[in-house]
Amino acid sequence: MKRTWVKVVALTVALALLGAGLAFAAKAEKDIDVGKALLDSYDLIEKKQYKKADALLDKILAKDPGNPLALNNKASVMVAEKKFDKADTYLNQALPKAKGYMVQVNRVCSVGNICLAFKPVTAGTGNQDLEPLIKMNIEMVKGYMTAGPLPGKGLR
Repeated sequence: MKRTWVKVVALTVALALLGAGLAFAAKAEKDIDVGKALLDSYDLIEKKQYKKADALLDKILAKDPGNPLALNNKASVMVAEKKFDKADTYLNQALPKAKGYMVQVNRVCSVGNICLAFKPVTAGTGNQDLEPLIKMNIEMVKGYMTAGPLPGKGLR
């Protein structure tokens, strides 16, 4: 009987520690500074570190679902990975929230020569609506998806 009691106490302590660890991890996810993370993810895209940028953009979207700039920049990562259908999906998810989302396009990164990632401004408000920029990216991705194979190289 005493051994069973020790096992129950040990299991309870283990579950309590696990729960505390999960709660701390969830709090850390929610404490992410979206503005800084957007800047950092853009820098990673510019350095062609797409896996790291994608992971950081996922964290941003976990805290701020539907963030149009994060969705746009995630689409540029998908273009780099030649996942054009996913890029198109992310851009179309960003479009409804892009109208009125003001950005200052102070730096633009071309990924695969077709999809642009935008670096957010570090202070103040922007002077350009994100909606037409996302529409332009949608057109480029759709155009690339419908284009034929490259001569001598096969599928894009």
